[in-house]
Amino acid sequence: MIEQTIIIQDVEPVLVLGIQDKILKQIERAYPGASLTARGNKIKITGSNEDFAEINDILNQLIRLALRNKAISDQDVNTLLNMKTSDRIVEGLVKKDEDAIVHTHTGEVVRAKTPNQKKIVESSAVNDIVFAIGPAGTGKTYTSVAIAVKALKDKKVKKIVLVRPAVEAGESLGFLPGGLKDKIDPYLRPLYDSLEEMIDKDRLDLHMTKNVIEIAPLAYMRGRTLNNAFVILDEAQNATNMQMKMFLTRLGFNSRAIITGDVTQTDLPRLKQSGLISIQTILKDIKGIDFVYLDQRDVVRHKLIREIISAYEKHEEAEERMLEKLEKKERKSKRKE
Repeated sequence: MIEQTIIIQDVEPVLVLGIQDKILKQIERAYPGASLTARGNKIKITGSNEDFAEINDILNQLIRLALRNKAISDQDVNTLLNMKTSDRIVEGLVKKDEDAIVHTHTGEVVRAKTPNQKKIVESSAVNDIVFAIGPAGTGKTYTSVAIAVKALKDKKVKKIVLVRPAVEAGESLGFLPGGLKDKIDPYLRPLYDSLEEMIDKDRLDLHMTKNVIEIAPLAYMRGRTLNNAFVILDEAQNATNMQMKMFLTRLGFNSRAIITGDVTQTDLPRLKQSGLISIQTILKDIKGIDFVYLDQRDVVRHKLIREIISAYEKHEEAEERMLEKLEKKERKSKRKE
C-alpha cells in the first residue's frame, strides 16, 4: 500500500470532485481497495501501486476535461472508469457542437463516446444501410436511436421504425395476454428506454399515437414498404437469413437503416443460422452498405462488462481448440480402422 497526494490546479476543485465529493466517491466505489480523501485542492490516495496509477490517470483526465468542458457529467465519469488506461483519451469526451448527435429532453448532449461509436455516426451520414456489430454494452442501440431521433428532428425522415425479433415468443406472440403493445413490450423495452431519454414523454406518446415513431417485432414488417423512414433492426443476431432478407427489402424511397447485433449471443434454435452472420459475406461488396465493428474498447457500461466479455471469449476459444483436438483424434482413429 502507498499513499500519494494529487494537487488540482488551474480549475475549481468542485468541478473535478463533484458537489459533496460525488465524483470522488464514484471513483472510490470503482476501486474498493483504495481510499480517497479530499482537502481543498488536494486529494490523498491510499492503495496499491496499480490502483494509484489508474486513479491518478483518471483524475488527471478529469482535470483536463473540466478545463475543456467547464463541467463533468456522471456519464463522463462512468466512461473514463470503464476504459482501460491505454484507451482513456479525454478528447473523446470533450464537448464540441459538431460532435453532438442530439439533445435529451433534459438538455444533455448525446454524443458518440468511443472511436467506433463515432464510426457509426459518420457511416450513417453517407451510407443508406449500416451494420453495427459488437458485444453487449458498446452503445450500438443507444447511438443508433440517437441518430434516428436527430434525422426525425431535422426533418430528413418522416418517421422512425424500431424493430426487434421476438425470438423467445416464437415470433407469434398470440398466447400472451393483452393487445399488441402489451404482448411485445417486454421484448422492445430497451428501445423505449433509449427513446424516453431523448424525447419527453408527452411528445413521445403523441409521436407513437400518430405512428411517427413505431416500435414493432420483426414479424410485423412482412409485406410493408417503408418510405421516408429511419429504420433500426436491433438484436439482429436473432433474425434468420430469410427474416434478414425480408427486413432489408422493406426499405423504400428516402429510407435509411441501421442494423445492430452481437453475433456471439444468438438465441436462435441450434439448426437455424443467424442472418447477421451470413449477411457479412452476402453484402460486403455493395456500395451504400457499410459494416462497423465494435469491441471491448467500446464498452461503456459497468467496468466488469469488459472483463465478462473477455472471459467468455477465452472460454469459447478454449472450447473450439478442444473440439478441434477431438475431431483430429476421431479422424486419426477412423484412418487406423
